[in-house]
Amino acid sequence: MANVDTKTRTIISLKEPPLFKIIYLNDERTAVEFVISSLIEHFEYTADTAQAVTMNIHESGSAVVAVLPYEVAEQKGIEITVSARSEGYPLQIKLEPEAA
Repeated sequence: MANVDTKTRTIISLKEPPLFKIIYLNDERTAVEFVISSLIEHFEYTADTAQAVTMNIHESGSAVVAVLPYEVAEQKGIEITVSARSEGYPLQIKLEPEAA
């Protein structure tokens, strides 16, 4: 009986991870200074940009502050929420899938 060599070819399809929007929701109790500092600390905004985004959140009721892969967005949301609660603020963060 003859030996037959069989070769197997595996095709791997890699895709970019889905992106999610991180949205800050306005409330009447979270200090403007806290929101500004969280944008600077967690998203590396400049002070001027963080202030402008914070005013947009206040005036519009919410604003997208970053678009990141899901796992990173989720971690940032958790970190900011924990920080807000430790300071006594009810800041709410929402994640939404970015439209394709």
